[in-house]
Amino acid sequence: MRLTITSLLLAVALACMAGNGNSRKLELWKAGEKVSLDEVRHYGLEKCFTAGKISNAVFGRMKNKSYKKGCTVPLSDLRYIKTLHYNGNGDIVTGEMVCNRLIADDVVKIFRRLFDIHYPIERMVLIDNYDADDERSMSDNNSSSFNYRPMTGGRSLSLHSRGLAIDLNTRYNPYVKKTKSGKTIVKPASGRPYADRSRRFAYKIDHNDPAYRLFRQYGFRWGGDWHSLKDYQHFEKQL
Repeated sequence: MRLTITSLLLAVALACMAGNGNSRKLELWKAGEKVSLDEVRHYGLEKCFTAGKISNAVFGRMKNKSYKKGCTVPLSDLRYIKTLHYNGNGDIVTGEMVCNRLIADDVVKIFRRLFDIHYPIERMVLIDNYDADDERSMSDNNSSSFNYRPMTGGRSLSLHSRGLAIDLNTRYNPYVKKTKSGKTIVKPASGRPYADRSRRFAYKIDHNDPAYRLFRQYGFRWGGDWHSLKDYQHFEKQL
């Protein structure tokens, strides 16, 4: 009996140590890492879906990249979102995003619900990991929000510049525009095979897609509904 109790106490101690280690891993939060459901449970699911002010560490990653010199958006208008998501292989992955404080709570709720239904999002890291290069980020199928830049194909600032737009599963849901000369512009270039929306493929956003329904429920517009061009990855809220 004494041996059994000792073994039990040892097992409990080891479990606690493992739990503390798992919690530490998520506490450090390096976006893009795969984590197990046990790790999430030890750390606390609710702590994995949060929106907070931009820390010095996060701003250090953004400075002169998404937060370019001359950016007119106060940091106080932005929020750093932590989230979990499933990828196409069914793995749980840590994700991050910077968006406007006015939509941050809704965005957290949307991603939490997408997580609950195992909705696949391949990658969600700051666009600063790609030096704020939209083409590189999209080609890697990265989902992101804030990036102080002009509209695609225009000069006026995009709603991404205020963090009021979100691009989701970008390679498989490209920006598509037909010019007057008949040329079809597709961004990212690697997304050209997915400009044909009659095809069936992974990560596709359409009117039957849960992400589409959720973003619309929270008052976002979808670029796939536009007439002059199609931006299938794009959800925005004009405030």
